Amino acid sequence: MKAKDFKLSSHLRFIIPSLIGIFLFMFPVTNMEEGEKSVTIPIAILANELQGILAGQLSLIMTIIISITAIGTLLVKLVGPEKLDGTPFFKSLFNVPPVWVITRVLGMIFAIMVYFEIGPEAITSDYTGGLLLDSLLHVLFAVFLFAGLFLPLLLNYGLLELFGVLLTKIMRPLFRLPGRSSIDSLASWLGDGTIGVLLTSKQYEEGYYTKREAAVIGTTFSVVSITFSLVVIQEVGLGNMFIPFYLTVGFAGFIAALIMPRIPPLSRKLDTYVTEEADDISEEVPQHHNLFTYGYTKAVERGSKSTGVKDFFKQGGQNILDMWMGVAPIVMALGTIALVIAEYTPFFTWLGMPFIPLLELMQVPYAQAASETILVGFADMFLPAIIGASIESEMTRFIIACLSVTQLIYMSEVGGLLLGSKVPVDLKDLFIIFLERTIITLPIITLIAHLIF
Repeated sequence: MKAKDFKLSSHLRFIIPSLIGIFLFMFPVTNMEEGEKSVTIPIAILANELQGILAGQLSLIMTIIISITAIGTLLVKLVGPEKLDGTPFFKSLFNVPPVWVITRVLGMIFAIMVYFEIGPEAITSDYTGGLLLDSLLHVLFAVFLFAGLFLPLLLNYGLLELFGVLLTKIMRPLFRLPGRSSIDSLASWLGDGTIGVLLTSKQYEEGYYTKREAAVIGTTFSVVSITFSLVVIQEVGLGNMFIPFYLTVGFAGFIAALIMPRIPPLSRKLDTYVTEEADDISEEVPQHHNLFTYGYTKAVERGSKSTGVKDFFKQGGQNILDMWMGVAPIVMALGTIALVIAEYTPFFTWLGMPFIPLLELMQVPYAQAASETILVGFADMFLPAIIGASIESEMTRFIIACLSVTQLIYMSEVGGLLLGSKVPVDLKDLFIIFLERTIITLPIITLIAHLIF
């Protein structure tokens, strides 16, 4: 079937939602902030406005959300997840592995302690739990609300299909990967890194990827989404620099993606399938089509199958709950623990010491403070931004924010999901990949930061 065989309404169901999605998530707009002009994206402006309106209530709202998540998770474990078989979304939301049950309960305990100012100051102070509940989680609430609601515009109306086909001729020569892997990357970029991991794992199990391809895609192309990236740059107080920040992240990530598949441990993974090779993995463009017409046809076909407004808001609502309940308790739990360790022990100082000479060589201001953020990202992607937010140098905060996003492997989400999936990587592989990505991207980010600042 060709694009011209579709009705006009099918073309419009692809074009209009996709253009609105591109505008909301990717179109740079000028914004006046505290009397200064800055360039950002429309989603960020909406999030900032909402934060201003609800400023006095957001700590309570996030405490309630985190508490509902923990209590719901405990109830599901007590009564049995099979009771939610009729609602698969809520089953996947509340039926989580034991380690995340403990994390969610800890998140609830910390949030309640901070909100009601009870318990040790080490947990409730403005530099630890208070910083998370009264600052970062405010940003998470607002950004996730609008990003989650409008995300279907990018995912469900054909944009992924168009770019997936257009990028088929790039993926194989540059990254030694099949063209379909671009879909996983785009889904991660526009949605969430976990979406990319789940897609990769599913396609690997069905015989579309070899062990090497699945390992490379899962650890290199399950990129941090626009949504999360926006939260990170806002947390370090540089929301007005989102465009140069994201371009820097994209360039450094691209260089890492060129190198990582060609070095161990990824290069040593076997090029064999876990099951029989799938039948329909040909990358040939059908006759009477070029790349663009085939991609456009696939996009219109996807758009024509899209459902109505009710389903759009239903999926948007599910995205919001998934982000709020899946991320906020983890950030509250792991973030509080990490900040207490950072504030009251020399642990991260010791971890970062080997990087101090390297940072000084690259003339990064406040090298010692910056060094403490470099390895903590392995636990959670937000932690470097939280710990580094108080550093006075804008350039150093910019470098920390960029690096935390390009490191990619963080155990609170993508790393934990990879270990739980069928993708053939273990904890040792993930930590080595994390270090390699750090060593590859840090000099690139620092060079660009020197040019910008």
